[in-house]
Amino acid sequence: MNAAAGDTRDRVLTVPNVLSALRLVLIGVFVYLLLASHSYGWATAVLFASGASDWADGKIARLMNQYSRLGELLDPAVDRLYMVVVPVAMAIAGILPWWIIGVLLVRDGLLAALLPVLRSRGLTALPVTYIGKAATFALMSALPLILLGQWDALWSRVIGACGWALLIWGIYLYLWSFVLYLIQLGMVVRQLPRVSA
Repeated sequence: MNAAAGDTRDRVLTVPNVLSALRLVLIGVFVYLLLASHSYGWATAVLFASGASDWADGKIARLMNQYSRLGELLDPAVDRLYMVVVPVAMAIAGILPWWIIGVLLVRDGLLAALLPVLRSRGLTALPVTYIGKAATFALMSALPLILLGQWDALWSRVIGACGWALLIWGIYLYLWSFVLYLIQLGMVVRQLPRVSA
């Protein structure tokens, strides 16, 4: 029984993993559409497809019991890559101001700098908080809406304003989740002894 459970965790070819790999490819497609061909409509469609597949891979993993070690690594890695590449591409295109990119990158850089402290306590990551999930959802939802707000029409301006509101809220949640991670890290350092090499 345990051996079978171990075998299923080692699976590579699962629907959620395929969806995560597709999202990884879509990041490159998005950058090409936005910066090379200036196809804002198609770039927006790619962002929506990427967001839908992100939701679907988690749902399918739960419903079909298709959890895997690869999925546990690949899904958050693609999310992090998305949260870096997409805003940077939008800043290069002149859609987002660079200070927003700075806030996102500094926050993620500080989190990455804390990894050696976690590893010294035998951990690879902190548990994801609901605030962190809400922040990622708000930011991932905001970016395509801001992109939709680039047309000179009333509907576009309204959608764009909604996108900016979500982006500001998402940045606030993103920073607040960082504070919560710092609190978790403090608890880990106080409660867990160092792991010998």
